Amino acid sequence: MAAIDCGTNSIRLLVADLPDASAGPAAPLVDRTRRMEIVRLGQGVDRTGRLAPEAIERTRVALASYAAEIEKLGAERVRMCATSASRDASNAADFRAMVEQTLGVAPEVVTGDEEARLSFTGAVRGLPADAKEPYLVVDIGGGSTEFVVGTRAGGVEAAVSMDIGCVRMTERHLHGDPPGLDEVAAAQADIAVAVDRALETVPGRQAATLVGLAGSVTTVVALAESLKEYDPERIHHARVSYDQVAEVTADLLGKSRDQRLATPVMHPGRADVIGAGALVLRVIMERAGMPSVVASEHDILDGIAWSLQP
Repeated sequence: MAAIDCGTNSIRLLVADLPDASAGPAAPLVDRTRRMEIVRLGQGVDRTGRLAPEAIERTRVALASYAAEIEKLGAERVRMCATSASRDASNAADFRAMVEQTLGVAPEVVTGDEEARLSFTGAVRGLPADAKEPYLVVDIGGGSTEFVVGTRAGGVEAAVSMDIGCVRMTERHLHGDPPGLDEVAAAQADIAVAVDRALETVPGRQAATLVGLAGSVTTVVALAESLKEYDPERIHHARVSYDQVAEVTADLLGKSRDQRLATPVMHPGRADVIGAGALVLRVIMERAGMPSVVASEHDILDGIAWSLQP
């Protein structure tokens, strides 16, 4: 199975074998390859309402490489989901035509609700025993953040998507390098309004465990754990406290882009937006009353792959 997740900031590929039916319901996917490229498809969308031609071209180059990898590995089924940036864009038809020509399949511009459900499916399989149910799963993307509450057995109970992604908040508020205190305060206020609205829709304050997904969360966790390099195996299912998240967030927002870029765990394409992503996570923990967050390297990409089960 080949799954592609095209978000506002990154485009990712997972080619995996589904586990044998005899392996049981908790058996994981068997990864063949995982890849990620920062293409910033959502560049300027919050301001212009359109996908920039250069952003579509960056995405095309990455997608062409993925298509070659999919063919080489012999994937039998392919599904590509496109999320917040292509939901918002008035020229989404140009993006769709590019994908069909490059990949040979049409992208599915999933709703925020479907995005949330796919993220939940990918995240909760294999969570450790000390991650008590129900879960509040938050997927902090470039353009939006999904909030999902549910359990393993019952699945999704409630889900909502809010437009508070790390790219969108950076472009809207954090213009200084580093951003000024007034800019950070404006971003924090904007995020808090959206988080409170989300928590009125999903019962996140009643959840026992907060599970955080996507690059903003995993990068914050890597920094909180003082990793010398980005190590997915150490980050996956690591638990960090609110105090650790708050400390990392303050540090990131106090640094220039070049200073953040010098951090060993920092992906170059994330250095300019990680402060906003960390702030989204910190505010969610505050407003939901969560003392800690469990990071998951498995997310919507895994959910897309699982959806391809025959």
